[in-house]
Amino acid sequence: MNVHKAKRVEIIIEAPMKSRLTKALDAGGVSGYTLLPVLGGSGRSGPWTVDGQISSAGGMVHVLCIVREENVDPILDIAFSIVEKHLGIVSVSDCDIVRPERF
Repeated sequence: MNVHKAKRVEIIIEAPMKSRLTKALDAGGVSGYTLLPVLGGSGRSGPWTVDGQISSAGGMVHVLCIVREENVDPILDIAFSIVEKHLGIVSVSDCDIVRPERF
């Protein structure tokens, strides 16, 4: 099986910013992404969970994009324009894909 190089961009952001981020990704030409709820974690402020929260407004969302390398910088510009003023993490890593026509 042939594999092809790609980049995995992961963005964890406050749930209320999800729509703003996904609209910006759509407008920026991102062909697809996956949204995952974040159930908890630990950071500079210590551990936290969504347990006991009445709404998702206090939670976080994980946005995962697999893209071609030449599309990473535009996506990072979009992500940072939103994340820089809010809680969030952006990471980029190498990955291999088996169906490059999907990306």
